[in-house]
Amino acid sequence: MRARLHCPPPRSQMRISRVASTLRKNPVNRIELVEKIAQAHTVSKAEAARILETVTSAIVAAVKKGDPVQLVGFGTFKQVARAARTGFNPQAGSKIKIAAQKVPKFVPGAAFKAAVDPKAAKRKAEKAAAKPVAKKAAAPKKAVAKK
Repeated sequence: MRARLHCPPPRSQMRISRVASTLRKNPVNRIELVEKIAQAHTVSKAEAARILETVTSAIVAAVKKGDPVQLVGFGTFKQVARAARTGFNPQAGSKIKIAAQKVPKFVPGAAFKAAVDPKAAKRKAEKAAAKPVAKKAAAPKKAVAKK
């Protein structure tokens, strides 16, 4: 049996390690959110947990029905339909059919984006200020149909 020299990890592990390195090592979880709600509003942790559960279940129920949930400044939760498509199974080397599906989508609001990346928000504001205001064009007249 030959000893292996340095060989790179499989592609699947490389993708995971790249993604994991960009994520926060300790993401905020449900318990930490409950604690923050309880401290901010001087309620018990049990009451804060019920509040959080009510908010999340209301969002899920609305999106499940197809209604968007818009929290101004934070973002919008909505349902998006993905079309059926043909995928590729690399292990078998064959094409597979992927069925159409409905998936939830979150679109962050302007205030949320600005809080996360203030420099990008500043650049966007400067770009908008530098752009000249375009005049509204008059509606084109309808052509008279000949009979």
